[in-house]
Amino acid sequence: MRNQETRVRGIAARAGGWSARHRWAAVGIWVLFVVLAMGLGSAAGRVDVKDSDQMGGETHTAARIVEEAGIDEPASESVLIQAKSDGLKATDAEFRAAVGAVVTAVEETGKVTGVTSPYDAKTISKDGRSALVQFDMRGEADTAGDRVEPVLKAVEGVQKEHESLRIEEIGGASMMKTFDDAFGDDFKKAEYSAVPVALGILLVAFGALVAALVPVALAITAIIATMGLMGLVSHFQPMSETANSVMLLVGLAVGVDYCLFYLRREREERAAGRDAQTALRIAAATSGRAIVVSGVTVCVAMAGMLFTGIAEFEAMGLASLMVVAVAMVGSVTVLPALLSLLGERVEKGRVPFLRRRRPSGSTGEGSRFWTAVLKRVLARPLLAAVVAVGALLAVAAPALGMKTQNLTLDQEFGDSLPIVQTYNRVNEAFPGGSDPAEVVVKADDVNAPEVRAALADFRERAISSGASRGPVDITVHDEQNVALVYVPLVGGSDQDRAGESLDKLRDEVRPATLGRVDGVEAPITGQVAGNKDFNDQLVGSVLPVFVFVVVFAFLLMLLSFRSLTVAITSIVLNLLSVGAAYGILVAVFQHGWGASLVGAEGVGAIITWLPLFLFVILFGLSMDYHVFVVSRIREARLRGRSTRDAIQHGVVTTAGVVTSAAVIMVAVFAIFGTLSMQSMKQMGVGLAAAVLIDATIIRGVLLPAVMSLLGERNWYLPKWLHRLPDLTHDESPEAIAPTVRDGERGERGEPVGV
Repeated sequence: MRNQETRVRGIAARAGGWSARHRWAAVGIWVLFVVLAMGLGSAAGRVDVKDSDQMGGETHTAARIVEEAGIDEPASESVLIQAKSDGLKATDAEFRAAVGAVVTAVEETGKVTGVTSPYDAKTISKDGRSALVQFDMRGEADTAGDRVEPVLKAVEGVQKEHESLRIEEIGGASMMKTFDDAFGDDFKKAEYSAVPVALGILLVAFGALVAALVPVALAITAIIATMGLMGLVSHFQPMSETANSVMLLVGLAVGVDYCLFYLRREREERAAGRDAQTALRIAAATSGRAIVVSGVTVCVAMAGMLFTGIAEFEAMGLASLMVVAVAMVGSVTVLPALLSLLGERVEKGRVPFLRRRRPSGSTGEGSRFWTAVLKRVLARPLLAAVVAVGALLAVAAPALGMKTQNLTLDQEFGDSLPIVQTYNRVNEAFPGGSDPAEVVVKADDVNAPEVRAALADFRERAISSGASRGPVDITVHDEQNVALVYVPLVGGSDQDRAGESLDKLRDEVRPATLGRVDGVEAPITGQVAGNKDFNDQLVGSVLPVFVFVVVFAFLLMLLSFRSLTVAITSIVLNLLSVGAAYGILVAVFQHGWGASLVGAEGVGAIITWLPLFLFVILFGLSMDYHVFVVSRIREARLRGRSTRDAIQHGVVTTAGVVTSAAVIMVAVFAIFGTLSMQSMKQMGVGLAAAVLIDATIIRGVLLPAVMSLLGERNWYLPKWLHRLPDLTHDESPEAIAPTVRDGERGERGEPVGV
């Protein structure tokens, strides 16, 4: 029996060893880092993404012109006055009285400006049953929702006095307030509930309160530190609230997972008879290494978002990358120190009915369920592989017909809010009126005769071309030499028809009018234009993001396992997992198959940003399980087991931790699937379904089946690649276990650990 300690070279093993020997120093450094990061970040403040940086194309150009001109566009509001029966018209005295009452009521609040009567602005529907009173909120548009309540109450008061009419307010400020009231706390509740859910699952997995608290505590401190770092980094790369929510999701998922991997391996080695020091050393050299490989791969995947050119995606990618890096560092540094400090006390707070639970693999048997599954898979690997691949391709098949678009208000929220019904009524009576296209015209002299003539010609042709039914409003800012032209698009909330109207404006009307005047810029923006420009930019970024993520993930797997076969199969299996997730999304949310089971609706489309977002997130998170399982298989192979036995050992002994990690991820993501917004439901269901598929069909059936079929070819590396850096030394048997059981020998007759 060998008792001397062999010096290890791996980063994870060396970091774990140092932390275990300098326990208080490691914990102190981590606490200092978290406090400093949060303090410096708070002091620096966070810079958020500007509207002008949100989009590309003409939308970006228009926002830049408005921003440089210093024009603060107010939040516009409209009050719909509509007869409930066909008999009453806008020309009737009762209707006119209601219009006058609305104008007076909103003006008396002192919160509005620029109130216009429909009789002056010609905002009366063709059938004469509907009219719009329009005005702007005073103050900044971003905070208008905080000041709109008195106006809403004034409009409600007029409604009570005119029961034969429908009098409802809609606009940027009122929608902002309505959504904040209805869903503002939705995200916070989801974020806050994610932590106790993760803690509860860990409590079941470990059967001890202290063991369950450690991963959650480290994940939370990693998130807190990253929030501070986001403040510092935002001065170079602006951040956003969305990036903050995504960071929390990813940080909690990977932070808990990494600690779970490490802690379960340490407990497993202790249960197998190792002393505390040796158990920590083995956990550092095996699970610690898997965490580093997985963390770096996830970071690379998240970095793919930086290639989109979309500021929101860049913010999400950078925030996610940072939290993964911080969680990875914390898992391989401060976690060994905490485990060394706690010792046997990690078992404190035992749950009585879970007292007899033991770590998976502690007896060498592993999970009974997965042992039974693996027995059948490895008995007929070709059949298992064909069935698994066939099932995944069948699930992925609906993705071939995926349609993406930015969801309209009624698609996003259904009929759950009264304001959505108002939105639909306005669009029906005034197609495009609630979301008009906006032409930002910049000239050397906006009042020059040729510019004025071009603006008048544009207004006329916008209607005669069929792109708009009017009215086309023009606001001129003389000092800035900028004119803003508002064009209601034919099609209204029908995105396809409104898109055709936008194309007419951009490709036919503008070139024939404003485009003929030298020195005039006239980018067209608005909701429909923003959706189109966003889609175009996103489509253009798909290929570079895909290539970057796949190529770098392949290279990392190749260097980490020194196997061309493992690198290729890793990529293929992950792509199958992502494809299956896409198929489920399309089936549920586009076609509506089983949508009611998740409290959703078939809205006919997947929100534009989700496919690329899911690809990056899932490709990164899938590597967690893949690296962990394959590392355990390779470790067993290096210790002298046959490839088949190594597969059996690797899968069944990691089944418990992979299952626990997957359940946590699925539970956390499923929480977001319970939110009222369809886009959040799509994200939550897509992530949860993909993780579930990845942890079961992919890692439990397809991976072992494929590796069994490949046999020794799993470890194939061409001679011309032997010069690549060797990053596998952490798996050296000597580095893993300096103490071994009698009679256990490796391939060359050397004593090795188990």
